[in-house]
This record gives sequence, C-alpha cells and structure tokens, in this order.
Amino acid sequence: MSELPKKPFLYVIVCASGIAGDVGKLITAAHDRRWDVGVIATPQGLGFIDAEAVETQTGYPIRSAWRSPGDPRPLPPPDAIAVAPATFNTINKWAAGISDTLALGTLCEAYGLGVPTAVLPYVNAAMAAHPAYSRSLEQLREMGVLIGSYRPHPPKAEGGADQFRWEEALDLLAPAISPQH
Repeated sequence: MSELPKKPFLYVIVCASGIAGDVGKLITAAHDRRWDVGVIATPQGLGFIDAEAVETQTGYPIRSAWRSPGDPRPLPPPDAIAVAPATFNTINKWAAGISDTLALGTLCEAYGLGVPTAVLPYVNAAMAAHPAYSRSLEQLREMGVLIGSYRPHPPKAEGGADQFRWEEALDLLAPAISPQH
C-alpha cells in the first residue's frame, strides 16, 4: 500500500478587517488545490472571524500568540504563506521589520527562511494615499513578496468585498510551490 504524498502546508495570516469573516473562502480554495491550511490571526483579527468554524474547517487550532518554551508546535512549518486580508497596519509594520505579534513575527522570519509569501491588501483609498503604504508595498516587493491586485475602496464605504479575490493568493503562489497531485 503506497503512502499518499504529503500535502504542502499553507499558513493563512488573517488581519482585523471587515472581510476577514470570509477567510473560509480561501481555506476552501486551498483545500481544493490540495493544500493543508493553518490560520494565524493578528490579535485584533481574532474578533473578525468565527474561530470555531475556521478550526473545524482546517483541523488545526488558530494561532494568535506565541507558544511557551517547550510547548509543542501546533502547526507544521509552512511551505507558503498567504496574508489575506492584509491591513494597512500589518503591511507597514511587516515592511518595517516590526515583530510585535505572532503574525508579524512569522512574516518577518519567513523572509529569512525563504518561504514564498503572497499578500492580498484590503485597505481604503484614504489609508492607501499615505506615503508609508506605497513605500511598504515597494519594500515587500523587493523582499520577493507577491502582491495581490485589489484596488483600494472608498473610505467609509464598507466596499470592495465583492471584488476581493481570495483565491488570488493561491494563484500568486502557484509558480513558487506546486502541490503534489
């Protein structure tokens, strides 16, 4: 009896955004493409998702805080990372090398480990107009991070959710790592 090939493991990092509750769409798309998935949420992002539903869907606990020394690692090492949705705050901190949450620490370390990473920003146009945002995206591009195509939505519009393509993260990562079939 032959053993099934190991599925690649995707970390999905979820930030505090109005559309974060739809992260199950990305998890479903990843499962359809033969990825196993674990979710890391920013501390504020936890309040925007249905943790029980996400844990049931992935089969893994959601991570949001560092584990204590000696505690087992609840997720396997990632073969790739998708940051979706990514907020203005997370993008700017990540580009600056700030590692004050597990999510940001994971992203900062991923660069040094060479883990393919895609980011799907979800920001409004007023925030995106701040000069730090374009500099941060450029810094991330220089680091090899793959940036999604979402266009910022009007401020206070609660808009753009229908234009947010969750599966774009997988499309961006496909050339970097191809799941075994």
